[in-house]
Amino acid sequence: MKGTDVVDVVIAGGGIIGLSLALELRLRGLSVTVMERGQAMSSASWAAGGMLAVNDPQNPPALMPLCVRSWDLYASYLDRIESLSGLRVPLRTRRTLQEPKSPRTSNGLATTAEIAELAPGLYPEGHSFEWLEEGSVDPNDLREALPAAVRAAGGKLLETTEVLGVESTVSGVHVQTVRDSISAGMFVNCCGAWAGGQRWGGVPVEPVKGHMANVRCDPNRLRCVVRTPKVYLVPRGDGRVTIGATIEQAGFDEVVYEAQIKELMDSALLLLPEATIPSPIDAWAGLRPGTPDGLPILGAAKFEHCWHATGHYRDGILLAPVTARVMTQAMLGETPDVSLEAFAPTRFES
Repeated sequence: MKGTDVVDVVIAGGGIIGLSLALELRLRGLSVTVMERGQAMSSASWAAGGMLAVNDPQNPPALMPLCVRSWDLYASYLDRIESLSGLRVPLRTRRTLQEPKSPRTSNGLATTAEIAELAPGLYPEGHSFEWLEEGSVDPNDLREALPAAVRAAGGKLLETTEVLGVESTVSGVHVQTVRDSISAGMFVNCCGAWAGGQRWGGVPVEPVKGHMANVRCDPNRLRCVVRTPKVYLVPRGDGRVTIGATIEQAGFDEVVYEAQIKELMDSALLLLPEATIPSPIDAWAGLRPGTPDGLPILGAAKFEHCWHATGHYRDGILLAPVTARVMTQAMLGETPDVSLEAFAPTRFES
């Protein structure tokens, strides 16, 4: 098979992970083509809450080194995207009110006065919160800016182009699409929730559905993220407050169901009673890429010159900068900033 094009790296998947990796590879001088089966940034990357939840108590402990390193990289990551695309991607919030997993004494908890300063519209009765120094972004900002940044950096983005097959050879790979084939030195599977279903996938990634919605309130009434075991509220700074998210094993069903949205709305309005529900309701559902142990899959695949960067579950937005960094380092034979041992694809082999 002879490819119609030759590049250093082909990436399957044009979400935030695939595009962030493409940008990092381009900055290291490699030629990159990203193939996306639909539209770039149109699945989990667009549907996400956008919390940079470094200290989320629901995260597996083994994820912490990646989270911390990614937060360290985030300011430069956003600066790079803005510089290349000409589009601003601001941090929409810089603090989070987190309800602890277990009851705590008042020492270390957010006081009523502190809550009133950043969240005067919040009704915290029945809840206790602690402050976390975390940010959040609006995924819609990244949806516009990141593909533009990749193109401006010289990367090639092919939308509505599904990868049909990958053939590993001694010297590289041949990647087959419905239109043609591309010869490349390396191939990376960044297909998110679809990563495990491909014939060339071979990793245990399953879709985990999440319902989400927007409510509205005065922007000055909530200026931080609020997170409880039942619901989270992420203000966008323009009156929108994104609420989420359900956790459902529903296959690839992305249909929005009224009952799930009502449950989210009821939980959100108990915390933010002055919020209003827009008409028509602004609601959607996305598919997170889940793995059996809740950790991403980062590293070399079983086929020569092939790699996996997928399975980020609820933390794809947060982990995009560090994933791009450590995957590029591993692919170039360098020592990654964070050890990838806990995230190796081989951990699932019996």
